[in-house]
Amino acid sequence: MRFEKVLVANRGEIALRIIRAAHELSLKTVAVFSEIDSESLHARLADEAVCIGPPPSRDSYLNITRIISAAEITGAKAIHPGYGFLAENPEFAEICESCGITFIGPRPDHIRAMGDKIKAKETMENAGLHGIPGSHGNIESVKDARKLCKSIGFPVILKAAAGGGGKGMRIARDEEELDAGFRIAQAEAKAAFGDNRVYLEKFIQKPRHIEVQILGDNHGKVVALGERECSIQRRHQKLVEESPSPVVDDQLRKKLQSSALKAAKSIGYRSAGTIEFLMDQEKNYYFMEMNTRIQVEHPVTEMVTGIDVVKEQIKIANGEDIAFNQQDVELRGHAIECRINAEDPERNFVPVPGRITFFHMPQGIGVRFDTHIYAGHMIPSQYDSLIGKLICHGNSRNEAIARMKRALEEIVIEGIRTTIPFHRKIMDHPKYVSGDISTNFIDEM
Repeated sequence: MRFEKVLVANRGEIALRIIRAAHELSLKTVAVFSEIDSESLHARLADEAVCIGPPPSRDSYLNITRIISAAEITGAKAIHPGYGFLAENPEFAEICESCGITFIGPRPDHIRAMGDKIKAKETMENAGLHGIPGSHGNIESVKDARKLCKSIGFPVILKAAAGGGGKGMRIARDEEELDAGFRIAQAEAKAAFGDNRVYLEKFIQKPRHIEVQILGDNHGKVVALGERECSIQRRHQKLVEESPSPVVDDQLRKKLQSSALKAAKSIGYRSAGTIEFLMDQEKNYYFMEMNTRIQVEHPVTEMVTGIDVVKEQIKIANGEDIAFNQQDVELRGHAIECRINAEDPERNFVPVPGRITFFHMPQGIGVRFDTHIYAGHMIPSQYDSLIGKLICHGNSRNEAIARMKRALEEIVIEGIRTTIPFHRKIMDHPKYVSGDISTNFIDEM
């Protein structure tokens, strides 16, 4: 065993999720928190808690020096970064290693290679995965972009090479939009990531966003845990996820999983990760990117497989092999996740921080709510607006939808506005119920 105590370098529901998984593995835990999070549940439920600075992320959850210091003074020999913040920062992973601390995640070179979208695309194409038609590397000028568009045709999408979360993205349907979009995408990429490189891809009309969860251990074994449908998005941010996808049959699932396994094995990937694809209306799928971390939507995979992805991730980091084989993975029933955000859907989803005055958690068979909130909890303005994930499982997709509708009626969060009413509309929408969805769904509601 490499470590017996884990520091969780995150906050909110994911910090709680990791603490619970570590405790079930008989590991001690250390929470770090900013001054404004002193009353948060992750700070209360960990075995130890260390304040690492004032509310701004740069002074606390992104402050590598303070996080490493917290690990050293508490004797934590491992750090789990969760998602967001430092989860995909290769320099942080390298610093952990140089300090003799296990980074619970992939190797720094994997984070770095997959974090660069251009390099990731080239790596996966060399491994035999087909990417979306587009540029081979970054586009240097509008002139080069115009030339490429003549061969692949409009519409196209410009993307930041170091990007994520929808930043540095622009769709162009003609040369005029291409000229303006190129400059804007470069500026956004520079502002968000300190890197103004952009690349260009054919824009697929009404695509589905399909991803495959994988686990890789220290001895080359890689397993795939089925696919997730993540097409319900707003501004490239996922709102609803489910597993399995309503359009993926057993034959297509085998192909998707085979591609994901090939991708992970080609780089010797270790830890939890996700291979993401875009699928067109003819069910052709294209490699989009790889996420080298645990993802927000991992619970739907856990609900249909019965496999605790976070515990597996921790065990792999602690030197253990994956104890099951691909043929042991079986998808049972259907699971749906709704992200509950502290946002006002009636005011263009503007974040609404504030104090929760009353909270009632939905209950019943097949209902799970991953959250860090409680009555009296203050939702700060400094961080992401996600306050919980409502996950419902059923024997069929129809049962999962019915259960989600019931749970969305039961849940009560007072004192702030949330996206709960919006999710009720989605669950009632005929196209969602029929599975006729794409990444355009929200815009077309």
